[in-house]
Amino acid sequence: MADLTLLAVFVPTFFFVSLTPGLCMTLALTMGMTIGVRKTLWMMTGELLGVGLVAASAVMGVAAILTQSPELFLILKYGGGAYLAYLGVQLWLSKGRMALRLDDDNAAPQPRRGELALQGFITAISNPKAWAFMVALLPPFIDLERAVAPQLAILVALILVMEFVCLVIYASGGKTLRKFLQNSGNVRLLNRVAGSLMVGVGGWLAFL
Repeated sequence: MADLTLLAVFVPTFFFVSLTPGLCMTLALTMGMTIGVRKTLWMMTGELLGVGLVAASAVMGVAAILTQSPELFLILKYGGGAYLAYLGVQLWLSKGRMALRLDDDNAAPQPRRGELALQGFITAISNPKAWAFMVALLPPFIDLERAVAPQLAILVALILVMEFVCLVIYASGGKTLRKFLQNSGNVRLLNRVAGSLMVGVGGWLAFL
């Protein structure tokens, strides 16, 4: 019964935090606008792998080690932030693999699955706030007097399900916005809105 009580607190707490606008949700919104929900699933795959890694590491104490080596975070933060900002500039200019084509050129290069997954993974693992959140909130739900691995597996699985649901919600919202702007015939504006959001994600990531 105590376990059910803990889960009753755990699920709404983590779902609310996942649903709150942040780096990964903004990235999902942006990609939903530019490449659609289905292709954004590849970014979500990488992001979920990153979130799972952060959650497991927070419980196992890896976060404490990384805290003592902030240069590792800096490499990920600035490198990942610069890359996302670069993609945002490409979107603003209606160039690159993620931009909607102004001339409906079906031969235009499409974003690679691995590239999308890597973007999600880097965004998830290089977010210091995500580490701080997991370190602060996840361990209290672990009973150290019982086997840790089964408990961690259940909690991480729940986190990933909730994170995925929220990512789909944001990506679907981006797709809806895309349809609205496309109906107005202003594809260039859509690229610029998406590009601005992407640059914002990159700057947010780099300067957290």
